[in-house]
Amino acid sequence: MKEEELLEILNTTGAIQAGHFLLSSGLHSEQYIQLARVFQYPKYTARIANALAENFRLERPAIVIGIALGGIILAYETARAVGARAMFAERENGKLVLKRGFEIKNRERVLIVEDVLTTGNSILELKELIKEYNPMIVGIGAVVDRNPGEFKIRNKYHFLLKYKLPTYTPEECPLCKKEIPVVKPGSR
Repeated sequence: MKEEELLEILNTTGAIQAGHFLLSSGLHSEQYIQLARVFQYPKYTARIANALAENFRLERPAIVIGIALGGIILAYETARAVGARAMFAERENGKLVLKRGFEIKNRERVLIVEDVLTTGNSILELKELIKEYNPMIVGIGAVVDRNPGEFKIRNKYHFLLKYKLPTYTPEECPLCKKEIPVVKPGSR
């Protein structure tokens, strides 16, 4: 999938939103990408998951895992595309946990997926959570990479769209200075 195709899907579904947003990282932004708006359409979701899966097929993941809520549908559809199991981590008292009987076997091949990556902290937190199972992490995939720098991680990493957008600390945020109300759209 070309970046232009994905941008067209994001625009068609209204996934790119304008306003004053509080991101899960604590940073502020004037745009938010709500992939749930895309994931309500199975035809788009399948295209995106298949495009992401193409980059990891040769790694033969046995599990594709994401983080609730944004990563549930993406993990499921990507797992379908590569013939793997799908699972998700969720927050309990602010901390990521694996529940619902999800298990990862020793050295099982795991692909981590993220809908929108901004700082990479959620990915690092998920890696820390599953470390106790001693998995073989075969890659990390994101639909949209908003990271202002390069995401530094030792695993294979692939994204479908690089979307540069300024983020601000609350103290530096020009929208806060204009007293525009902030909205917290994420699941955290």
